[in-house]
Order: sequence, then C-alpha cells, then structure tokens
Amino acid sequence: MTELPRVPPGDRRDLGLVNAALARVASRVVGVRDVHVFSVLGRTRGLFRGWLHYSGRLMPFGTLPRRQAELVILRVAALRRSAYELDHHRRLGARAGLSTDEIEAVTDPATTWPWSAADQARLDTADALVLTRDVDDSTWESLAARFPPRSLVEIVMLVCQYDGLATTLHTLRVPLDEPAAPAHAQSNGRDRRNNQASKNPSS
Repeated sequence: MTELPRVPPGDRRDLGLVNAALARVASRVVGVRDVHVFSVLGRTRGLFRGWLHYSGRLMPFGTLPRRQAELVILRVAALRRSAYELDHHRRLGARAGLSTDEIEAVTDPATTWPWSAADQARLDTADALVLTRDVDDSTWESLAARFPPRSLVEIVMLVCQYDGLATTLHTLRVPLDEPAAPAHAQSNGRDRRNNQASKNPSS
C-alpha cells in the first residue's frame, strides 16, 4: 500500500515565487509533472535554496564526472532502499551515459561487474560509509591511491549527502514523481478545453 506523504508537496503559495519557479524548471528538465523533492523541501524557502546550492556543488558541478557521481548516488540509493532516489537517478544516470546493465549492476551490490579500479574504489567507499559509518584503512588506501585530497573529501561528502537525503525522503514519505504527459496529450487537452469553451461562450 502506498503511504501518504507526511508533508505534502506544496504549491506556489507554500513554496514562494522563487522556489516554485525552480520546481517548475526542474520538472520540465526531468520530464515529470512535479519534482516532489523540490516541492516538499522547497517549503523551507531560503533553507531549500541553500541546500540546493550545496547539492549542486557536489553534483553536477563537483569535480567528479557526472557518470561517476551517478554511480555513487545509485549505490547509496540502493543500499538505503530509497525508492525516490532510485527512480530519480536511474533516469539521470542513463542521461549521464550509464548503460541499462551498469545501472542494474550498481543497484544490486551482490552483482559482480567489471568496474574499473577507480569506480570500484568509489563504490567500496560508498558501501563502507553507508553500512558501517566509517571507511576501513584498506578501502581508504585504495581510494586515496587514485584521487587527490580534494576529491577524497568530495566523495565522502557526496555519499553522506545522498545518505542523509534518503533519510529525509523516507521520513517525510515523499511520493515518487509522476511522468509528465506527452506533449501531444497536453495539446489534445488544450484543444478539448478550447472546443468546449467555444460551444459554451460566456454570456
């Protein structure tokens, strides 16, 4: 049974003009009716914009290439069983160049896949952080041998960002996004409304 949201997605009055505009743009970019992570967290007004800036500095504007960042995020989402993050980042991962097989492999940690040594080091680090809240010395040494200090900090922050977001989404029971209606369906809907209006002109 689908759980009802504890905090429902807000409208323009709830979000304010700026956050409502951000939510509309994000929805068009992603291809959904409403990006609920925006329309729920957006209720916090300025706090949401600060969080969004921080998130954006990690992904997509961090030092990690988009494909690698999406691998890490998808692994975190799978380990946390975050249906919202999985649904959202399966789409984004595909856009970033991940194949269907790679997405299926990264979201099933038990699956053996020929990841590059760098990808495997990032995934091992994500596994350790989510499952143990720490990174053992062996895993860290493997990561540190492949990335500069700035990237090491960023990888840890990226994992923790999406781990924490998974908790927020689950606690608030944020609903999954619904795909936007195809353009032709929207056009047909407008045509029907226009035809109805022409048949029933106002007096």
